[in-house]
Amino acid sequence: LYSGHKAVLEVEYFGEVGTGLGPTLEFYTLLSHDMQKASLEMWRMGPTTRSSQASQGDVEMQDVEADNMAWKLRSEPTFRNEEYVQAPYGLFPRPWPPNLDGSIDTKYGKVIEYFRLLGRTMGKALQDGRLLDLPMSTSFYKLILGQDLDLYDIRSFDVELGTTLQEMQNLVRRKQFLESSGGGNKRVFSDLKFRGVKIEDLCLDFTLPGYPDYLLKPGGNNITVFLENLEEYVSLVVDATVKIGIAAQMEAFRSGFNQAFQISSLQIFNEEELDYLLCGRQEMWVPETLVEHIKFDHGYTASSPPIKCLLEIMCELTPELQRAFLCFVTGAPRLPPGGLAALSPKLTIVRKHPTGIIGAPAVLSSNPPGGISAVGTTLADGDLPSVMTCANYLKLPPYSSKEVMQERLLYAISEGQGSFDLS
Repeated sequence: LYSGHKAVLEVEYFGEVGTGLGPTLEFYTLLSHDMQKASLEMWRMGPTTRSSQASQGDVEMQDVEADNMAWKLRSEPTFRNEEYVQAPYGLFPRPWPPNLDGSIDTKYGKVIEYFRLLGRTMGKALQDGRLLDLPMSTSFYKLILGQDLDLYDIRSFDVELGTTLQEMQNLVRRKQFLESSGGGNKRVFSDLKFRGVKIEDLCLDFTLPGYPDYLLKPGGNNITVFLENLEEYVSLVVDATVKIGIAAQMEAFRSGFNQAFQISSLQIFNEEELDYLLCGRQEMWVPETLVEHIKFDHGYTASSPPIKCLLEIMCELTPELQRAFLCFVTGAPRLPPGGLAALSPKLTIVRKHPTGIIGAPAVLSSNPPGGISAVGTTLADGDLPSVMTCANYLKLPPYSSKEVMQERLLYAISEGQGSFDLS
């Protein structure tokens, strides 16, 4: 609806008083998460989810080398909920048979419209300078930039399939070499095996691995793969995976993106730069650099004991907690290109006056009630930090110890997401 408008889009939620940058950034973050739901069937499944859906032939193919070292290289997924696609190497479109008609097949038609929406969202986010939380694969960015993919790109988003296809391609080349050199007798060909197994013993047919309903050729589910037709099989799998099987989705994506501005203008960037522009970045924090990029005001300076404790806590956050902290303070789980130094408005931390509420929940502290510690006061230990995400503004009570501050901050981060109210 708004993707074609040049005006900056701002979001306000019904029933909440917050408006401006913070709610808008969280809108893009929540939309990013929703578009990673497995039920949408937009993306290739990761190893955990896909293995449970694989056909028997695919299982036998995977079991040839179950301890493939490539699996150990996979990083932790952003989501550990089965509701979302697990794609440790980044999201890449799920292939759909090219003979489907979106006007008849409603599920396929919805997938096409989801990719159109994704294009609109990305285009508008780039136009307005907003961040998305979409862990795209390098190969998907190549497609956005108008580049063609081949066999060797598959490994960048599916290590197992890419490695398997490359090994099969090498087997095909060995066969071709033997034929060209005149050594192609039956005994020599019988020695050509895939990881010690004959091709026909893998029980493969001409369906796409992981997608048994995708026939690579008419009647493909009844055609066994042998050494003689292995070259055709590899070619058809590659074509279905990175070309014809995702062509309609990418066309819809480009159509949606072009409603904001021409996607061809992105070709001045490479894949890494495009990822920075769309999704921002994460960075390692150390107290010395944090001080340089944070503003302290209204009772706090860089040398205030509560600030020193906070900076230590920030540097000790795991990547997952750092994402949660940034989302709590700014509305987005990642920093813009340039990191914390480029955050606008600048992250500001101010002193929140302690309420000293009687009957406040017990917290970690060894100081007597109302006592003054080297860090702060126990009168603040029952309070929670609060934020103004539209201004990247953190209001931090002067807690009595680092332990109390950490407990209160993490509680606020986990319980304060998803709502914009007065604080």
